[in-house]
Formats: sequence, C-alpha cells, structure tokens
Amino acid sequence: MKNYTGKKIVILGAARQGQALARFFTKRDAQVILTDSREKEQLSEELAVLENLPISLDLGGHHTEILDGADLVCVSGGVPVTIPFIQEALIRHIPLSNDSQIFLEECPCMVAGITGSAGKSTTTALAGLIAKTTFEMKSNRQKAWVGGNIGNPLIDYLDEIKEDDLAIMELSSFQLELMQNSPQIAAVLNISPNHLDRHGSMDAYIDAKSHILWFQHADDIAVLNRDNKASWDLLREIKGELISFGLNKPDSRSNGTYVDQDSVWLQIGKEKLKMFPVEWIQLRGRHNLYNVLAASAIAAAATLALPAIQSAVEEFQGIPHRLETVRELDGVTWINDSIATAPERTMAAIESISEPIVLLLGGRDKNLPWDKLAAVVRNKIERVIVFGEAAPIINEAIGTRKHGQYLKSVVITKDLAEALKTAKIQAQPGEVVLLSPGGTSYDAFKDFEERGQFFRDWVNQL
Repeated sequence: MKNYTGKKIVILGAARQGQALARFFTKRDAQVILTDSREKEQLSEELAVLENLPISLDLGGHHTEILDGADLVCVSGGVPVTIPFIQEALIRHIPLSNDSQIFLEECPCMVAGITGSAGKSTTTALAGLIAKTTFEMKSNRQKAWVGGNIGNPLIDYLDEIKEDDLAIMELSSFQLELMQNSPQIAAVLNISPNHLDRHGSMDAYIDAKSHILWFQHADDIAVLNRDNKASWDLLREIKGELISFGLNKPDSRSNGTYVDQDSVWLQIGKEKLKMFPVEWIQLRGRHNLYNVLAASAIAAAATLALPAIQSAVEEFQGIPHRLETVRELDGVTWINDSIATAPERTMAAIESISEPIVLLLGGRDKNLPWDKLAAVVRNKIERVIVFGEAAPIINEAIGTRKHGQYLKSVVITKDLAEALKTAKIQAQPGEVVLLSPGGTSYDAFKDFEERGQFFRDWVNQL
C-alpha cells in the first residue's frame, strides 16, 4: 500500500465518491482538501456526513490556489476532466486519480470489473449474488464485495477485504477514463451511444470504456459480447484469456455462454455444460437474457459454483429502478425504469413489455440521437407523455402524428409530477404505465434513484 501520510490530496466532488475518498485519505493521515462547485447551503446532507473528518473545504467553485503543493487530485465521476481546474492540475503535472483506481491499486483480492452502456448494474448485482451464494454454500469465511458505480464505493471497505475474497465492481466510462489499472476479470457488456454530452464523440466514449482492458495481464480474463459489434471489436485489446457471451454458440475453439434448446450453456475447452433452463430467469426482456449470459460468463471466469449460479438466477428479481413493478391498481401496472437514461435503454424496456404502454419520456438530454426510439414509439406506443428539459427535443424527434401509424397522442408536460397525473387519467385496465425516460434526471432530481423514488411514492399514494 502507498504511504499517504502528510500528502496533500485534493478531492473534487462532495457526493458519495468524494466522501469515500475523504474517509480513506484521512484514515491514512493525509492532508485533505475537498472542493465542490456548489455553495455550502446546497451541500447540507453532504457536509453532515463529512463534519467529523479532519478536512479543509473549498466550496462555491474550484479555486486553483488549492493546487499549490498538491500531490494528487482525485476526481469524482460526475466531474468532467475538461474543466479548467483539472486542466491546470495537468499543466502542473499533478497526477489524477479516482476512488476506483485507488481501490484497484490497493485491493488484496481478485476483482471482477463490469462496464457497458446498458445492463451493468443488473449484471453486477446478479454476479454479486452468485458470488455471495457460492461462499455461503462453502460455509467459509470468504466474502463477496459488490459496489463501485452501483451502491457504495468499494474503497470504503478496503480495510476489511481479505486476499481470498472477491470484489464485483461496476465501472462507468467516467471512472474508466482515468484508469491505469484493470481488474483481473474485465467485462464489457455492450457499447452504444451514451454520455456523448460528456465524452464529446463516440470514439472518445469507446476509448474510455476500453480502458477496463488496457492494463490486464496474460493471466487475466476478458468477458466480451459476441453479439455487440463495439464490444466484440475490443478483441484486439485482450492481453489474456477470453470468455464471451451471446445467444448463439461460440466457435469450437472458444469459451463462452450461449442459449440452446431453451437453456443456457457454458462451453469451456471441449466441454459443454448445461447451466439452467431459460425459464428460470425472472427478469423481463431479451436484454436481461444478455445480462444473465454475461453474469454467467463472469461467474465462470471467477470459478464460482454452478449450483450457486443456478440458485442465484432463480432467486434474482432485478434491481431497484430497473423495470421494477411498483404497483398494480385498477388493472393498470406501474413500472419504474428510471435507470433508463439513454434512448437505447428505453427501447429495450419497450421490447420487454407485451401489454399496451403509456410511456413517460423526458429528463435532461445527453446529446444522444432520439430517432431510433422515435421510430419505435410511432409504431409500438399508443400514448406518450413527455416531461422535463428534454420534452421539446423528444417531441420534435417523434414528429407530427400521421394517419395509419400506431401512435395516437403525445402530451407535453412540464415535469414528472404533471406527467404522472396525465398518465393516471389516460391509463386503462390491462395497460402499463412505464417510466423509462431516456434522459438523465439532473434537470429535476439528484440522480435516477431519487427520480425513481418520486415515481414510487407518487404511485403508492394513489
């Protein structure tokens, strides 16, 4: 472990990652300055968490004088590396890092890292459940640690993690763009347009995602999606072994999971192992079949027990805010898919539902194309309600309703509350009200979880 005693560490961002970094460095007797662009009045919750830590605060903007004498600058995922403060740090040759990078540097156990444009939270949660179930079945002291971009930053648990444990870590493109370490198992589930408002171009976004593979070694394992071109194109980055996943069987020389005769199979070497029937999967939609195939491949890479994989797949009901059925009332099913912050995710949600849908779209645009989703909406959705900052953009993409198309109406509302009131009036028995926004929550909420909780609370009060 590195010695941080007396080192001057500057942390950007007072949210979960910044708080975890502050705890980590103060435990190691570093001199910590935490900076946030928000004023003190906007940070009451965050400052309450930080109040007992021996840190200095720089609020209301990132002032470059705090870089004087700095040994390290740590960037939270929500902070773009293009801001002047970070560019000044680079000019001064101050190293940049983040909580995930430091965790990988310090972690004593094997790490399975999972990234992708869609499905990474679901896959991480299922892989984590498989690992926990394996260790419970063994009745030993091994533990599975699940976190990263999902849940809590794993850096919070470094002092408790043992060499024989396993960490399952979700990694976003924001975290990966600074990475100079790779997990021993690195999974790229899929890559499709996302976060272009942050990365600027698709090439830059793919480049950030591919960092998960760049620093692997010959004895490490990559997990790639045979059916997603951008993921599969990363074959050229592989340094060690490959276990892939996809609907069809891999070639006879390759290892991977696939579907055959209504069951999920694993091909390892010359062996073909039937893992479980597809009907055991509790999750809706083809995209979730891919998530289960990916989690099974990751489990195989980590040599987790087949009975644990089977048990976890049967048990797993999904994660909050991801196609989560909140309530059925008067014949109407209300589904919370607040985690769908890109149009591609909304398309996957629509595909997974067979009932007629009243669709709630909106939030903040990420500079992503809406045309494909608009085509799906025109042909598969009778009623759409758009809300929030992106409402005019989405409405324009959908276009004027034309004679003969499936779409009957588009209603523009100012916010999610008004959209929900409209949905309550419109929805008929046998229909689904689906919140699958396609945009981020930052125009009105702290994150997608707060938006999803607002949906839950509103629906449960009906």
